[in-house]
Amino acid sequence: MRTRTLGRTDVEVTELSYGAAGIGNLYRPVTDEEAAAAIDAAWDAGIRTFDTAPHYGLGLSERRLGEALRDRPRDTYTVSTKVGRLLVPAEGDGDGDDLANGFAVPATLRRVWDFSADGVRRSLEASLDRLGLDRVDIVLLHDPDNHAEQALDEAYPALERLRGEGTVGAIGVGMNQSALPARFLRETDIDVVLLAGRYTLLEQEGLTELLPEAAVRGRSVLIGGVLNSGLLTDPAPGATYDYAPAPEPVLDRARRLKAVTERHGVPLRAAALRFPLGHPAVASVLTGARSTAEVRDTVDQLTAPLPAALWDELRAEGLLAPDVPVPTPRTTTPPHPPVEGTPLPKEPS
Repeated sequence: MRTRTLGRTDVEVTELSYGAAGIGNLYRPVTDEEAAAAIDAAWDAGIRTFDTAPHYGLGLSERRLGEALRDRPRDTYTVSTKVGRLLVPAEGDGDGDDLANGFAVPATLRRVWDFSADGVRRSLEASLDRLGLDRVDIVLLHDPDNHAEQALDEAYPALERLRGEGTVGAIGVGMNQSALPARFLRETDIDVVLLAGRYTLLEQEGLTELLPEAAVRGRSVLIGGVLNSGLLTDPAPGATYDYAPAPEPVLDRARRLKAVTERHGVPLRAAALRFPLGHPAVASVLTGARSTAEVRDTVDQLTAPLPAALWDELRAEGLLAPDVPVPTPRTTTPPHPPVEGTPLPKEPS
């Protein structure tokens, strides 16, 4: 699988990254065996970049990812985790679940927002322990929307020191909006932004400021949420967008996108997976998977041939602006027989 280097660092990412929220029991339980098999399938498909966070299953995602990678040479893969939410013991008996936060795990821990320098170090130390690693390649400030000043003044300098010490290879921010990450690009020396849901085939908010800012500064962007919470898998009635029922105008736009892609014999999700890679600042597309079938389907769709006429018609239909960059044709063929009808999971922030 193709690789790209993040910004001015030595950290390499594969053009498809494995998002490990699903193996943290996102929305429904996944067994240890299913989680390990999904990561094995990703590895077999050539994926070498794995993204996790303490938030995902209250640490379960990190533990499962670390266990699955334990016997693989450390210099052959890239791991990304996040800081900003400390996990502390829950008050009371802890008999409930964490489904209110999207994860089917016991609520024995709770999340505490903390973008202080001490919080960053404590969070990373705990993540390294769960992962069973002595270093991670990428650390991202996770959703600092309501903590922007503390994240800029305290958390970012702490990450910069960790990068200088060699504990971390690349640092950045991961969010569902583009304005604050663009500010980080202007005011700090971050290497990478993980932008979820805001640069997709459906909408290109990130193209207004963030992506041009990254490109001119030589920084990299990872794109998550490429299927817009599942809407670009199948825009049927009841489909979700930003984790809620899709408004009718959004649903109608997704249906129009699907009609165009299908006229060219291309599944909507295939075009959606490939689309962000057309921008020069985008280093990787990040998607989640709970099973071997989901992993293989994702790889097959990403590597399927897409005709240039597809992008031309999307522009002619007013579904892509004339100046939106699109991917160049590729000649590689899928490494697996297509897995038809495999639904892809929703992506968290």
